This record gives sequence, structure tokens and C-alpha cells, in this order.
Amino acid sequence: MSDHYTYRVTWSAEDDEHLGLCAEFPSLSWLAPTPAEALSGIRELVAGCIEDMLANDEEPPRPFADRDYSGKFMVRVPPETHRALAIRAAEEGVSMNRLVGARLAGRR
Repeated sequence: MSDHYTYRVTWSAEDDEHLGLCAEFPSLSWLAPTPAEALSGIRELVAGCIEDMLANDEEPPRPFADRDYSGKFMVRVPPETHRALAIRAAEEGVSMNRLVGARLAGRR
């Protein structure tokens, strides 16, 4: 089960080591001298945490990779931003949803 979690390794300038993280367990981290060791360490830590949770009849968090997403979410913006987006979408000949979705995905 721990193979489905979202892991990331980054550099910690403060600690002068690589930092292993897991998005589903934001309170856990693992410091190591190499990226491979940081990833291995956080994966082992998460696996142990899941083992402990299951032994105590607790439900581990569901991996992001195993969740279903509708593709919809609500974002509140100031009226001026809404107007500007509506104008930009009209000028580009696309829906506002398509315009904002492309911007969020990093496409122009």
C-alpha cells in the first residue's frame, strides 16, 4: 500500500541534506546525505507508520493516486479578476474554464 503514496525528495539548505517527504503524511520527513537514501528512508518510515496504524485499528490516509477526482473545483476571485478572465477568454475564443484550466496546467 505504501507504494501508492506521493513521495518527493528535495534539498534542505537548513539541514545540508536531502529531505524525503510524503504528501499524504505531511508530518513525516527523512533527512539523508543522498536523494536515494532520503527516498528510501521516507518510504520505510511511511510503511512503519501504516503498519502501526493498522495494528491500532486506525485507517491510513488514502493515497492521492487511488482517489477519484471529478475535474471540478470552485475558486473564488475578486470581481475584477472574474471580469478580466471573461474578457480574455472571449478574446481568445475559448470558454473561461478552458482558459483557466490551461493557465493552471502551465500552458498559455
